[in-house]
Amino acid sequence: MSGALSFAFPPFFSNSGRIEEARKRTISPFSISSFSSSSFHQTIFRSLVSGTLSIGLLVTAPSLFVSSEEAEAVTEVAVESKDVPIQTPSKAICKDEEEEKVKGGIVANEEIVEEAWEVVNESFYDAGNRGWTPENWMQMKNDILSGRVQSRSKAHTVIQRMLSKLHDPYTRFLSSSEFSRMAKYDLTGIGINLREVPGDSGDIKLKVLGIIFDGPAQSAGVRQGDELLSVNGVDVKGKSAFEVSSLLQGPAETFVTIETRHGDCGTAQIFKVLRKHSVRTPVFYRLENMDNGPISVGYLHLKEFNALAQKDLVIAMKRLQESGASYFVLDLRDNLGGLVQAGIEVAKLFLNEGDTVIYTGGRDPQILKNIVSEIPPMFTSPLIILVNNRTASASEIVAASLHDNCKAVLVGDRTFGKGLIQSIFELHDGSGVVVTIGKYITPNHIDINKNGIEPDFSQIPALSEVRKHLMQCQIQKKG
Repeated sequence: MSGALSFAFPPFFSNSGRIEEARKRTISPFSISSFSSSSFHQTIFRSLVSGTLSIGLLVTAPSLFVSSEEAEAVTEVAVESKDVPIQTPSKAICKDEEEEKVKGGIVANEEIVEEAWEVVNESFYDAGNRGWTPENWMQMKNDILSGRVQSRSKAHTVIQRMLSKLHDPYTRFLSSSEFSRMAKYDLTGIGINLREVPGDSGDIKLKVLGIIFDGPAQSAGVRQGDELLSVNGVDVKGKSAFEVSSLLQGPAETFVTIETRHGDCGTAQIFKVLRKHSVRTPVFYRLENMDNGPISVGYLHLKEFNALAQKDLVIAMKRLQESGASYFVLDLRDNLGGLVQAGIEVAKLFLNEGDTVIYTGGRDPQILKNIVSEIPPMFTSPLIILVNNRTASASEIVAASLHDNCKAVLVGDRTFGKGLIQSIFELHDGSGVVVTIGKYITPNHIDINKNGIEPDFSQIPALSEVRKHLMQCQIQKKG
């Protein structure tokens, strides 16, 4: 299972300049000592494979008593979900790698219920230690499927009742309309999810392991299990799924040409796919002189972690450096997150090669996955990160990663404390289920869920104080 996309839309400084508007607008001054906040909604989406297209997210909320709307507002996409073995067809037999049930076909009500049960059985993480076991979940299946489910609405009611027995406030059922509202936030813009899959010879292939029913790619002829070979004539060999997803993006109602191969022995095919929507830049920036002095600071407000976050942040920071910025202020206040992979890529801009970005954990408490930076930092200037109690998820990943690795100081208020991983899986009738599947831990092995991250300063420190704090952090880390 893999793939992803997520979005948050916080209206913030109306006088900020966007990347694409930077040359057209006068960038006005700002007060970085002001810690005002504004509310906004966030919606996320991540594609996975569970028979059909499914979606994965990172989710935590400030209270155990939240509405589905509030829970959705603090949902973000995970790096990857619980690993599931992927079977590769024999080279001697060219056939679909993932035989899909066609949406709109006849699917028994009992099958929908069992499908939801199976998702929980394979992926659920009992974050609250409420006594979930595979044995009692199997008994639940036997009980709920002991009789016939008479209608589709009854099947959905059964699923809701079944999920409520988990006593997890964020594991819940989604109607088809609720699922569709999330599915519209597609990372690629053409309705596919990509995963890096090892080939027989040890090379890495990019496979379509999630495709939106009746979406642009499927309508053009792309199929589940296809290997992606090129995008607009650019060979994707050696590129990550995240990089290729960026290549697929573009303005809505424009075309992208992709080359795919179905199966291990299929012939290459070229498809011209119409993009249905585009991703807006989340980066606003400006150059400021501190106290009317000679030192300039580059201020960057990152509204959300979407597919353009890392790319546009690089553009903005380079422009600010060229304009004389000596250091940077990254404003993550009221940023409830977004695409976790985008957060990871943003953190890597500042981390040394080999530094830990974040740890992720699941059912086995003894196993933590270490996500590290593989390249040297692109930016080494001092960094201040502004945070508040609505800095969450991907924002907390970035803040914790750069703080724990002595790359940034945190200023403001304690962060939100959102550290649970959830996934959204589509069922064959177009509905879906949200399931908690794990959590993440900071590089210093701090579990921030419901705790948040304590900042270093409540007010903006002087640049000399920032340098001193980062130096002391590095000394302690080495010692």
